[in-house]
Amino acid sequence: MGPEAAAATTELAPLDALGPSGRYRTRNREVIVSTAGVAVAELSIVPPLYVSRTIGAQRAVRPLPLARREAALADAAEAFATAEIGGLSFEGYVGLASRISGLPIAVTRAGARGVAAAVAAAFDAVRPARPTGAGFDWRDGRTRAGGAVWARRGEVFAVHAAGNGPGVHGLWPQALALGYRVALRPSRREPLTGHRLVNALRQAGFRAEDAVYLPTDHGGADGIIRSADLAMVYGGQDVVDKYAGDPSVIVNGPGRAKILITADRDWREYLDLVVDSIANLGGMACVNATAVLYEGDPAPLAAAIAERLATIEALPTEDERAILPTQPVEKARALANYLAAKAAGTTPLLGAGQVVAALGDGRAALRPAVHLMAEPDVGKLNIELPFPCVWVAPWPRGAGVEPLRHSLVVTAITGDGDLIDDLLAEPTVANVYLGRPTFSAAPQIPHDGFLADALMRNKGFIGD
Repeated sequence: MGPEAAAATTELAPLDALGPSGRYRTRNREVIVSTAGVAVAELSIVPPLYVSRTIGAQRAVRPLPLARREAALADAAEAFATAEIGGLSFEGYVGLASRISGLPIAVTRAGARGVAAAVAAAFDAVRPARPTGAGFDWRDGRTRAGGAVWARRGEVFAVHAAGNGPGVHGLWPQALALGYRVALRPSRREPLTGHRLVNALRQAGFRAEDAVYLPTDHGGADGIIRSADLAMVYGGQDVVDKYAGDPSVIVNGPGRAKILITADRDWREYLDLVVDSIANLGGMACVNATAVLYEGDPAPLAAAIAERLATIEALPTEDERAILPTQPVEKARALANYLAAKAAGTTPLLGAGQVVAALGDGRAALRPAVHLMAEPDVGKLNIELPFPCVWVAPWPRGAGVEPLRHSLVVTAITGDGDLIDDLLAEPTVANVYLGRPTFSAAPQIPHDGFLADALMRNKGFIGD
């Protein structure tokens, strides 16, 4: 019996809400299915009134002392990676999360381990964001003599999590490090990681009010944002547009990461970096490369990328060798049809017609797509899809940074220091990596700015 068939014969994993009074199993519950259409979990959906009362309870408690927060985060990281939580071992959680999200199991496992590492390093990640002249506490001797205190902008931080992989849950624990109470609304596309993490935080010494897990419908989701002081949301351009005028909402939108190779570099020496940037993490992450631009004829580069990506085998997500994500067949076909329409006018080297690889059980793996462009059409360069899909285009030097705008990451493979200066000066480019993969990450490297940039401010203080 295969893993999906076995799942169909077992009890659904209960994903209860986690509020200030503990677990809450609602009457309104939603069945969560795998990408093969098999029911695997049951998610409690809380009403808007429960949301508002929960956040009110969070607001009524003071933050834990800093030392206790730091110790609890370290213990939570250990529990997340090793303990049995909600009836699931770490490997049981990884397998179930992979089947729900369609992210390959090895990628899911690596992402989950990355969450544990990020929780353990939450204080390491917030310290580089603190101005050197500011203290964490007004009691610091230097601060009492007159200076700045690094202070929260509010008390409750709401998070509308994404469902494209566990890694998104490595960021918001930084708010706990800073003393916020966090209200997490999980994605139905992958609700397990948030559930496991909030439980781990509670096991490690955080109070129930410090971190809550609030699965909601759209009405409740809006209520979370209204009730909290600050919020972070994930989504497409529609989400970006919805909250563009709200300074209390941090928006993590499309990544649209790009690679630029200038004529003074031999692209052949960087082909591994380019292919990894496109296909690593299943091609589903905001830091996967969406476009590659080359100062010269891009056709040989595009052909080499396509040749490498075409060798990736279409496998079920539970196969440890799997690299490609899976989706229900109908959803996969809809993505391929969308790609075919958007790719009009380009040269398909791996086109939409070969993207859907049916696995015979209701799922399809999404094979990579590579399209060659005659010019750097910004509209196409910024089309981002949840599988390895890349646009390859020429980069005329006169175009400057214009084709590279609105990118979470630009990996620049160049010896041109002025170009690096221009990219760093461009407001719509969040990160510039010199000769490194687009998915490079470390606690001291901001993702889209440091989260603490939005959560904290400097207040002047002088003691008597």
